[in-house]
Amino acid sequence: MGTAFVTPYVVFIAAVFAFPLVYAVWLSFHDYFFAAPGAAVDRPFVGLDNYATVLSDPAVRQAFGNIVVFLVINVPLTVALSLLLATALNKAIHGRIFFRVSYFVPYVTASVAVVGVWLFLFSSGGLVNQILGPLAPDPSWLVNSTLAMPTIALFVTWKQLGFFILLYLAALQNVPKELYESASVDGANTWQSFRSVTLPGVRPATVLVVLLAIITGANLFTEPYLLTGGGGPNGASASPVLIMYQLGIEQGQPDVAAAIGVILVIGVLIIALINRRLVGGGE
Repeated sequence: MGTAFVTPYVVFIAAVFAFPLVYAVWLSFHDYFFAAPGAAVDRPFVGLDNYATVLSDPAVRQAFGNIVVFLVINVPLTVALSLLLATALNKAIHGRIFFRVSYFVPYVTASVAVVGVWLFLFSSGGLVNQILGPLAPDPSWLVNSTLAMPTIALFVTWKQLGFFILLYLAALQNVPKELYESASVDGANTWQSFRSVTLPGVRPATVLVVLLAIITGANLFTEPYLLTGGGGPNGASASPVLIMYQLGIEQGQPDVAAAIGVILVIGVLIIALINRRLVGGGE
């Protein structure tokens, strides 16, 4: 009986995740190109040639560097803001339901709609520049090679924040109230209770939040594609997934694009392992 219930999910995982991953690995070791249906084509094994092409491409190296910048900004902000806001929303405050819904609305709103708002705010003549006046950057945020990726990181942090707040809220509600009472009896102040009770209590949630934020950053595509018109200026906001799309779909090089994808998967797995060692401990 148990096998009958599990089989559809196993088939789904195999069809949607396992097979595409295995096929991408196969593509990355072959000279693959799109051909007319029914045409006889030879797709020879080329070893590590596609990987050599990827690693020698300055645009690809820049895209991976952009993702590092994104993660350095996005992951700490996501963890800190979502935990602090979840802690505040977990208390008995007026309008708690309203604030919970408000934080979650950007997450469930279509990216195209919220991107339009950010373009209005951060364009050259946008509201943010009007408020800053002479302090506004020139070139403006999304056309500035230094500020484009940090601006995208802030956008993604804001858009995804509601989901991570919910994760932390669920974790906070599982922290026994007796621990806070014991800390109060022992003379702990708010910060000491937060450090000694809240942080250890939500540690499993923190591991999950960090991991999901890293995966989200590694798969960054929609935001640079819409906000900067495809990774501009001069590739300063391009991501590996965006480069994969440009190479594999627009330029017809799926073998090279697959090599980028395999490198990206390996990189995410390594970061996830490091995260488990540093944050997850033995859990």
